[in-house]
Amino acid sequence: MTEMANGEELRLQQLVNGDLPLMEVTPTVTIEPNNIPKYIAKRSRLMSPVARQAVIRKNGDCNMTYSNLKKRRSRYLQDLYTTLVDVQWRWTLLVFFLGFIISWLCFAFVWFMIIKVHGDDHDLVGHTPCVHNVQTFTASFLFSIETQHTIGYGSRFTTEECPEAVFLMCIQSITGVILQAFMVGVVFAKLTRPKQRTNTILFSRNACICLRDSKLCVMFRVGDMRKSFIIGASVRAQVLRKRTTEEGEEIPYHQYDVKVGNDDESENLFFIWPMTIVHAIGENSPFFNMSAVDLMNEKFELVVYLEGTTESTGNTMQARYSYQPSDILWGHRFENLIYFDKASDNYIVDFREFNKTREIPTPLCSARDLEEFKRQSTDPLLCYTPSNSDQIVCLEPEMLSTQETQAGN
Repeated sequence: MTEMANGEELRLQQLVNGDLPLMEVTPTVTIEPNNIPKYIAKRSRLMSPVARQAVIRKNGDCNMTYSNLKKRRSRYLQDLYTTLVDVQWRWTLLVFFLGFIISWLCFAFVWFMIIKVHGDDHDLVGHTPCVHNVQTFTASFLFSIETQHTIGYGSRFTTEECPEAVFLMCIQSITGVILQAFMVGVVFAKLTRPKQRTNTILFSRNACICLRDSKLCVMFRVGDMRKSFIIGASVRAQVLRKRTTEEGEEIPYHQYDVKVGNDDESENLFFIWPMTIVHAIGENSPFFNMSAVDLMNEKFELVVYLEGTTESTGNTMQARYSYQPSDILWGHRFENLIYFDKASDNYIVDFREFNKTREIPTPLCSARDLEEFKRQSTDPLLCYTPSNSDQIVCLEPEMLSTQETQAGN
């Protein structure tokens, strides 16, 4: 039993140090560098992951549509203001123009009816009209616009002859004020939406997994193109992944909370320049049992979002981004992009380095195996990093087993 325990400890140490391959390879199997099969991955991308559609697109929008929703239109019309703010600009402008034109035409028709009933459409000696210089529908339309927007050119005006004309003038004036306030509010709300502010929030194209303070960590970078601060900035993350309950129920998109933050794992950020957000992989992390190969075989989505209040407008904003297994680089860390320029006496943020990463020594095992190794051994941790001359980093186990069987036959 002691020999078996020592053997397992030795194997675990070799696996962590990178001395032991992930699969036993038959020496007689050779692969030419120029004819590498598809099941062999190069460098730190261990294998091609299974494609999966993202729930959150790269621009932060949710990739979903609603179907079989009863009374959808009536519910949207009940909240017309929010509907007009959410729809695209062409529909908002269409409602904007139609609202004014229809109101002008409706009141113009009522004005023309008053004129016809009172007989103002004919020039009669000694006759006092309800509205001066209005005898046709075109003149009624022009007078409707002048009344609703208080233009008042001076040639058309109401008289005391018709009380209904005075009442209609009051109604149209009030209606015009309400319509203008509503439409101006919609346009202003669309122009100042927090969603527009998120267009200047940048997330790194890739996330990285590497050692930091002897712990495997998942890292990604977030930055802001504007100099105006985001007050009370905080960052959070969740993993969308299939989960099976003890009763056998499958939850296809279970949300696992992932604790992320700056170097001390605080969610609150002093967001004055691009920051590297860190998630230390611990026992409660969904990445705890994932090795480098397991990561690329998994189907999950890491959703990250930054929240805060914009300094210039005071609106609350949320910027979203997502990473799939193919977007996560194992054994990489981000390059530094901040330096001090003595000539200008300023700190310089070089966004050319924003997405750049560098390969560093990183164990290929999971965080769980790494902790087990630390408990069982006091030897220094030696890690393996592919160099530029390495053609093969890892072989996919299932395909490799098939290749070995064919070679043995």
